[in-house]
Amino acid sequence: MTASKRDDERRARFHALYEANFEPILGYALRRTQGADALDIVSETFLVAWRRLAHVPAGDEARLWLYGTARRVLANHERAERRRARLGSRLADEAATGAHAAPEQQTGAVVSAFARLPATDRELLALVAWEGLDAREIALVVGCSRNAARIRLHRARRRFAQALEQEDERVKRERPAGHVSLTAIRTEDSP
Repeated sequence: MTASKRDDERRARFHALYEANFEPILGYALRRTQGADALDIVSETFLVAWRRLAHVPAGDEARLWLYGTARRVLANHERAERRRARLGSRLADEAATGAHAAPEQQTGAVVSAFARLPATDRELLALVAWEGLDAREIALVVGCSRNAARIRLHRARRRFAQALEQEDERVKRERPAGHVSLTAIRTEDSP
């Protein structure tokens, strides 16, 4: 069988699967989430089905397989929504209290140090800091062993610390004489 014929058969099978199951899967998603999100769930479900078409069972079992896939896609979607909500809440709290407000020079130093890192280091550090992933999860994302992820993350952190030290030295050299940072002044009541 030629590759073209296999591709045609694959497309025909997927089209039949889609036509027979779009409405039931859409109904499943609509009963569990809002309209636009439901369409995203359905799209992702059929994308998984396309990618894993060889694993999709034939007949009525295909619909059940799609329900299971939609269930997992929906769970992933809900986890992502909860993470976004927690992050939004945390950022709003921090903005309101100014708990993590840093002087402009210090913030600029962190941004500058981070920007000077290799892209791979920035990606690893962002996966930890922004996405909250651990070494096992990072290993899955970047496609390496857990041990390799730990080593890469350790090295990225070390390079970031070195870059921060260099930026700190640069900021100290550029700071006008007699300049006092307000964050360095603590009163007895300060933590």
